Amino acid sequence: MSRLFKKRSKKSGLPPGSLVHIGERKTEEIKITVIDYDETTFQEREIKSIEESFSFKDKPTVTWINIEGIHQTDIIQKLGDCYGFHPLVLEDILNTDQRPKMEDYKDYLYIVLKMLSNNKGPDIIVEQVSLILGSNFVISFQEGVAGDVFNPVRERIRNGKGRIRSFGADYLAYSLIDSIVDNYFIILEKLGERIEDLEEELLINPSKETLHKIHQLKREMIFLRRAVWPLREVISAMERGDSALSKENMRIYFRDVYDHTIQIIDVIETYRDMLAGMLDIYLSSISNKMNEIMKFLTIIGTIFIPLTFMVGLYGMNFDYMPELRWKYGYFSLLFFMVAVTVFMLFYFKRKKWL
Repeated sequence: MSRLFKKRSKKSGLPPGSLVHIGERKTEEIKITVIDYDETTFQEREIKSIEESFSFKDKPTVTWINIEGIHQTDIIQKLGDCYGFHPLVLEDILNTDQRPKMEDYKDYLYIVLKMLSNNKGPDIIVEQVSLILGSNFVISFQEGVAGDVFNPVRERIRNGKGRIRSFGADYLAYSLIDSIVDNYFIILEKLGERIEDLEEELLINPSKETLHKIHQLKREMIFLRRAVWPLREVISAMERGDSALSKENMRIYFRDVYDHTIQIIDVIETYRDMLAGMLDIYLSSISNKMNEIMKFLTIIGTIFIPLTFMVGLYGMNFDYMPELRWKYGYFSLLFFMVAVTVFMLFYFKRKKWL
């Protein structure tokens, strides 16, 4: 999992709107794809330069421009100059440490979300996705992590299934947001399975590795909380339909996404409480295990106290001690010591100390 906060030292002292990429470079080559469609027409192609997408700007069809990899600032600058995006929007696109938000610039909406995946292992991979919604276009910016959650949307556009080909750009933006939010459920299901396995391990045989897993899961829940909690405000603003770019008939769709977001937040809070409780259970288990060890050692020490006394008593070098020259003295003392040991063990067992 990536660090909690990205380094911003490279922007120190620069004026607002300076285009500096902040974050990890997650791909070597930038990939730009364009999907243009309406009810009757459809075209999809991968372009080599951003200038090839400028011809779609004034078309009456819906255009989706997807850019994977944002480390080349000149591409972002050229796209911003063509569409008239505010310099602060371009700056935010390049800063991958943004919290989910939505900003209304009248002619377009700027939306930031966090796309999550864990296809490469148990760790959650966080990727920032920026969406710009215009009257007839959606431009999406990804950091460049291999794969995304938008393939079902692409398939619906290609096959003309559902409402997406007959609706506008706002429905396309909704579909992309809905895909990101729905993928959170998949991430949470996998986290839930890991938490259940960890609960069993915690009850059977807790170890230092168990503690490490608990802390790792708590860290992942922090990332999830940072990605989802602000998203509620974003979806709520889209649901209210304050912008003219989101039509009245889209409110019901964004309300559905809002409900999903609330469910995800509830699950995250439940998992956080479970992990906090598991940490307490781990500490209690370790404490109980230590108490059992101390109890066992105390019983052993208690058994040996009278035996040590008898051995020490008859180990004194006095000439006139009784039983020293008795023929059966040694065997009698051994028998008595064994009898004392058996009696003490029986007594401890009866008291349920063993």
